[in-house]
Amino acid sequence: MSQLKKVLITVPDALLAQVDSVASSENINRSEFVREAMKMYLREKKKQSVAEQMKKGYQEMADINLNIAMMCFDADEQELAAYEEKLAECE
Repeated sequence: MSQLKKVLITVPDALLAQVDSVASSENINRSEFVREAMKMYLREKKKQSVAEQMKKGYQEMADINLNIAMMCFDADEQELAAYEEKLAECE
């Protein structure tokens, strides 16, 4: 583990009691509990950030795909009109 730094934090009594209870049941001290909680929080924040980036990317791709589909639809309509016109000429 890298060099450790001391940090002073203030927490409500009820929260500290919960921390102490969980730490005791897991046979770790408060410092270890807080380190693990901080790591877990940072991992969760990273997951949320990645999920947001993916959501944004999917939305951008949806817009791009819709534009491509609209262009192709317009081209198909033009081709169909030209085809029907040629069929009408043959009659």
